[in-house]
Amino acid sequence: MRTLFDHVNFDKYVFEDIPLEQDLFVVDEIYLEEYENSMLRYFDGADYEAIGYVSYVAVRKINDNSIELSWCPNIFDRFHEITITLPKDQFIACVGCWKRDERPRIFVKSAWLENIHLRSYSIFALIDAINVKNALENGKITREKLIALRSAIDSLSKKHQDISFISFADNLLVKSNWTIGQFKSTVRYSYEPEIFIFLASEVNKIYESTLGLSTYTVVTQGSNEYYDDPLLHISETRNHICLNSLGIPFEQLMKIDSSARDAIRKKVHDRAELYMDEQFYHSLKFKFEFDQNAVSSNTYKTKMRGTPSKYYYSSINNILSNLKSSKVA
Repeated sequence: MRTLFDHVNFDKYVFEDIPLEQDLFVVDEIYLEEYENSMLRYFDGADYEAIGYVSYVAVRKINDNSIELSWCPNIFDRFHEITITLPKDQFIACVGCWKRDERPRIFVKSAWLENIHLRSYSIFALIDAINVKNALENGKITREKLIALRSAIDSLSKKHQDISFISFADNLLVKSNWTIGQFKSTVRYSYEPEIFIFLASEVNKIYESTLGLSTYTVVTQGSNEYYDDPLLHISETRNHICLNSLGIPFEQLMKIDSSARDAIRKKVHDRAELYMDEQFYHSLKFKFEFDQNAVSSNTYKTKMRGTPSKYYYSSINNILSNLKSSKVA
C-alpha cells in the first residue's frame, strides 16, 4: 500500500524534527491527499495550486508530548501573534518541499484546528497604585476616598460591560475575552487590545482624583485554559469568585510585574506607567510614522513559554498618542 508523500521531492518531518524558528503553515488533515495530488501534478509541470486554508505559525519549542507554536491569526490589519500548544496526539504529519520553495505544512486533526479558531482567549491588565504604604502611614487614605474610588470604578465598568474589573487591596485586575473566529461559523474576530491602553489612562485618572496616587499597568494577552467559560465565576452563595484564569497570559502578568519591580530595584531601568508583553505590544495598531522598536524593552522569564520573553515599557501618553485610533470604539 502506498504511503502519503513518498515522492522523492517531498521533505517529510517526524514530530521531533519539525523545523524550529521558521515560517510554517498549519493545515487541516482533510486536505492531506488533495494537497499531495496537487503537488504531484506540480512536480510534473502543472501550475501550482493553492489547496485548503492555512494558518501562519512558527515552532518555538518541541516538548515530549506537545509543540509550542507562535500563531499569527491576523496579519492583515494588525500583526497579531499568540502562543498556543499543539498536543502530539493532534499532529498528523509535517511535509514540505525545499526544492520548490514550499514551506513545511503541519497537518493537524480537524477538531483541534476548529477549536483554536472558535474558543475564547483573554487579555489581562494588572493596575497597581504607587506609594500606597507611604499614603497609609501619613493618613492620606480615608474610607471616604476608598468609597469614591470604588464608585468611580463601578462607573467605568458600567461603560465596558464585556470587561471584568476585580479590585483587591491596592490592585485592580482587568480581564476581557476575545475570539479569532472562522469563516464558516458565526464566531468573529473580536480582538481590540487598544481599549486596554485607554483603560490604563482612565484608571490612572481615577486613582489620582480619588486617592491622589498614580498607577502603573501591566498588560498581556493569549491563551486561557478557561476558554469556554465566562469572564468570572460567582458561586450560588456569592462567597466564591473565580477569575476563570489559568494559562500563559495570567502567568506572564505576574512575571512581568515581578521582573519590572526587580529591574527598577537594580536600576536596570526607571519606573514606567505601562509594561506590555511583546506579543500584546506588537499587536497594537500604531500610526505609520511611529517607530515601535524605539520603545524601551527588557527580558523576563516565564515557565509557561519555552523561549525568552520580553516586555516593553513606556508612558501611557506615548503609546496612547501614537495609536491609530484616538478614542475607545
